[in-house]
Amino acid sequence: MMHRRQLLKSSPLLLGSLFVPFAALAQQGLPDPAAPAAASDRLAAAWRTAPGSGLAHAGRDFTGILELDWPQRQVRIAAQVLLPERVHGLLAEPGGGFLAVASRPGRFLMRIDAQGQVAVHHALDEESPQRTLDGHISPSADGQWLYTPETDPSTGQGWVSVRDHSTLRKVAQWSSHGIDPHQCLLDDSGALVLVNGGIPRNADGSKRELHRMASSLVRLDGKSGELLGQWRLPDPRLSMRHVAWSLGGESSAQRLLGIGLQAEHDDAQARNEAPTLALWNGKSLQLPSRSAMAGGYAGDIAPGPGGGFIVSGQKVNRGLLWHPDDPGQLHTIAELRELCALAAWQGKVGASGVLIGSARGVSRWHPSVPAAMLAWPQDMSPDNHWVVLA
Repeated sequence: MMHRRQLLKSSPLLLGSLFVPFAALAQQGLPDPAAPAAASDRLAAAWRTAPGSGLAHAGRDFTGILELDWPQRQVRIAAQVLLPERVHGLLAEPGGGFLAVASRPGRFLMRIDAQGQVAVHHALDEESPQRTLDGHISPSADGQWLYTPETDPSTGQGWVSVRDHSTLRKVAQWSSHGIDPHQCLLDDSGALVLVNGGIPRNADGSKRELHRMASSLVRLDGKSGELLGQWRLPDPRLSMRHVAWSLGGESSAQRLLGIGLQAEHDDAQARNEAPTLALWNGKSLQLPSRSAMAGGYAGDIAPGPGGGFIVSGQKVNRGLLWHPDDPGQLHTIAELRELCALAAWQGKVGASGVLIGSARGVSRWHPSVPAAMLAWPQDMSPDNHWVVLA
């Protein structure tokens, strides 16, 4: 049985304290707050059913398609695939399907079509040398190739595999120039921007020897894998994990890469007070805010309004907004138990909102649409990430 969900704070109240920056956004063409939101959305997601819930395959992992019906205030499971292990990262594809990547140390990739059926399943056991997936995938600029960050379990060295889009098979491999590579995205030139989490790990993915951490951001040529640049933060105990491009600015040169950080300090207070957002402008890395609002752990990151970012403070149950007009602060937009997965959301109104996954359901936040929340249709726990489907 679903318990009463916690309150998602309303957009007008929260934005009241930020209305100086958002007044500027309104001049950039934000829609009328009275404009209707989208009637429904489709999400690619992963989840685990609760042990002892009485459901078929209770306590097992699934991926599939969720339909969010806002007028009827319900979530429907449109399709689901039973998994041998967790998946982590998901990538929406044209036509309404998606790719799913096994969680670290992952052993498989799969393509799910728009009807929720497995179209391609590729096991890394078929490949040599043996590597394990680190949970994310990104397409090349022309869509022919896919990039997957991976680890050699015998050495801990990080790699990027280049894969054929149709078959998911590896056709090339490049060094990640670090360890524990996690997520990558393309920049506007087609180069690959990758974050090495930098955490030494055992073959099963567990952490070890944190004093040897060496997190870095690297930029690789998207065709050859040549190293084009590498950047590090001053604090080696800040692991760069997840990335998103900002949506603000009049030109691509103004876009920022937002990087969600996870602190790995030995001291609990140092961990809890560590910053959770880094920014990269193509030339340098910076920490715009020292706010401890996220408890030292950003579970996910998504673009926010006006060139900002939204991060999920998973361990403190907060969704947090960073805005460039108030760069030293993080502002709470949601308080939800086990909040993590974020997906950029526009609906019919444009600008940048977000869909937020949590223990009790999915929430919608947008600067010009009333906040809303839908309960899960069964006792289920969403995984760390999800994506909106066409």
